[in-house]
Amino acid sequence: MPTLTIAVLTRNEALNIKACLESAAFADQVLVVDSASTDATVELARAAGAEVYLHPDWQGFAAQRNRQLEHARGDWIFFLDADEVITPGLAREIQEAVRRDQDLVGDVRWTQVAFGKPLTHMRKGDGLPRLFPRRQLLGFEGVVHEGPRLRTPDLPHQSLPSPLLHHSRRTVHQSLLKLAQYAQLGAVKRLDQGKQGGVLRGMGSALASFVRLYIFHRGILCGREGFLHCFLVALESFFRYAALAVDRDALGQPAAR
Repeated sequence: MPTLTIAVLTRNEALNIKACLESAAFADQVLVVDSASTDATVELARAAGAEVYLHPDWQGFAAQRNRQLEHARGDWIFFLDADEVITPGLAREIQEAVRRDQDLVGDVRWTQVAFGKPLTHMRKGDGLPRLFPRRQLLGFEGVVHEGPRLRTPDLPHQSLPSPLLHHSRRTVHQSLLKLAQYAQLGAVKRLDQGKQGGVLRGMGSALASFVRLYIFHRGILCGREGFLHCFLVALESFFRYAALAVDRDALGQPAAR
């Protein structure tokens, strides 16, 4: 039978890691690559039976994913974030795809869980490529929202119907810390692409993001948790363009006049 590795990236995920790794326990190898956690993440991951490797020199998400590939032994690999939980139905679908062992990419969709409430009325969005045959996966590129490089670029995708629970926002404080991290990474990515920032551009991006999520993705049906989730995502959109305009020195390029 083909074997499966489930690979998790961590940094200060003590609140999330136990539930995450318990949901991944069906894999032949559960692998954690940690980026200089200062809380109990590493100890908890080892106690849960995961193989833990320490790579504190953060170089972006793609670099950390590629380090996971170096340590993975499975014929197939599923990439799981530390704030995610594999549902029982999704576990069965992953195992079935591995058993068939066809050259394809498995896509999953999120159910967002914000401030303890599953946002079940929100549209789940497009599928995220997470399950890969190792023989096809060459590596990843990108500082944030990294993308896979495949030996066969037009490899077919198969949707795995059961959702992945994404505990993206447990508290307001944790959400603001995450907002700052992703706004900074998003600004660096756009700087590398030669894009320009600005407060007005950020306001436009934030407004478009909020309307898309709150109205068209039905966040309005999810109460205060749905509003806060959509508003925080919109703030991230604003601050990445504000940082691109105001913090260009810190991002690696002289500030625009």
